Amino acid sequence: MVTGKVIRFDAVRGYGFVAPDSGGDDVFIHVNDLDVDKHLISTGAVVEFDIEDGDRGPKASHARLLERGAPERQSGGYADGPIGSPIGGGEDGDCDILSSKEYRDEVTEALLGAAPAMTAEQIVRVRQRLVQLAGSHGWVEN
Repeated sequence: MVTGKVIRFDAVRGYGFVAPDSGGDDVFIHVNDLDVDKHLISTGAVVEFDIEDGDRGPKASHARLLERGAPERQSGGYADGPIGSPIGGGEDGDCDILSSKEYRDEVTEALLGAAPAMTAEQIVRVRQRLVQLAGSHGWVEN
């Protein structure tokens, strides 16, 4: 079993993503693979789970809660504001340089908010391409 932190979980839709503590790609998690009530799972929760090969990539199974996350909050990212609004710039137009992981997490939030019907595989592919693009422009740090 591995442990990881939930980076996104939508209890209404019944799925989300977990970042394994050991690193690597985020793992898809579905409500059917939880050994706890889905309402106990939120962003920041620490879970223990097995990793299986799903139809669309790595998937968590037999997930159990080790530590509850913080109460849900509004992300303040693109999904909440008008298109083109910054995720954290100053008044002078400067913006923060994010790590690749921080950027990937923000992109995941934006994709789930903007296109909730996307499959996990689609989200992972789009997110990977956007991280590559951002890296090639120096918009993220590794």
